[in-house]
Amino acid sequence: MMDLFKLGVAGLLFTLPVVVWDLFSKRPRGRQDRHAGWVQTAWLVMLVCAFGLLLKVTGFSEILLAASMLTGLVVLWDWLRKRRTRDVPVVAESAWLEISKSFFPVILVVFVVRSFMFEPFKIPSGSMIPTLRIGDFILVNKYTYGIRLPVSNHTVIGINHPQRGEVMVFKYPEDPSTNYIKRVVGLPGDTVVYQAKRLTINGTTVPTAADGSFSDLEDALSYANFDRFQETLGDHKHSIITVDQQPPIFLSQVRDFPDRSACLYNADGFACKVPVGHYFMMGDNRDRSSDSRYWGFVPEDNIVGKAVLVWMNFHDFSRIGTLVY
Repeated sequence: MMDLFKLGVAGLLFTLPVVVWDLFSKRPRGRQDRHAGWVQTAWLVMLVCAFGLLLKVTGFSEILLAASMLTGLVVLWDWLRKRRTRDVPVVAESAWLEISKSFFPVILVVFVVRSFMFEPFKIPSGSMIPTLRIGDFILVNKYTYGIRLPVSNHTVIGINHPQRGEVMVFKYPEDPSTNYIKRVVGLPGDTVVYQAKRLTINGTTVPTAADGSFSDLEDALSYANFDRFQETLGDHKHSIITVDQQPPIFLSQVRDFPDRSACLYNADGFACKVPVGHYFMMGDNRDRSSDSRYWGFVPEDNIVGKAVLVWMNFHDFSRIGTLVY
């Protein structure tokens, strides 16, 4: 199958000449334009291909912002133009103008909802099993932790702070273009200790009760068996899983992250003092999660939002409507 990048480039190469011709052609517009149908199709194909290629180099939020501004300026220009020429007979609109006016309200609504209210994400890994499964599509509440500026993610109106036990989406500190999802374990100023797979926060052991076992299909031929526990972090009671024979941490995988001096590591686990303005995150699949014990603390400005609902899983429809605790 043809690579999607090459398909996008091919689409641009085929449609760009048509678009340029449309912009500079002196042909009649409106009902007399015999080429209107395929010209408009060329514009749409070009925009779709350009959108796909831009995703290779920038984020979806940045593209939505640019598209909202661009189409908005076109709509504003058209409105001002019509005000100045209201006594001039109406001329049929070009394809690019029709498309801009049609798509602007849709793009604007999607941008506002996605930036300030709810954003969908897909779970790509098993680090949050059993709470979240691979293939879950989740909704993330963007405003519960405050109103943030699009793209820069800077908080302009503070509302709530993350609480222990909440499942949070955030920008990965080592690569902010990538979103991660984990559970909030340590708040700013907390001392988080994880020794022999027992979690202690500020000297108090987190309540944990054995809850049988958990089996998960790792590939087409084998299942992995885990020990399952019920853990209570703050007001959140949830399931975690561990592998009995696996160590609590692989010391060779711990990186040199900012404020690493606030952590002490040994073969049985670690102890970390969470810096001000940062959070300590861990996956519910405790022994198979790349989290704060390996790459460090999550800054306040990296917060994206709180996971609240599984709205789709094409491999398991019973997951639809599952609340995230």
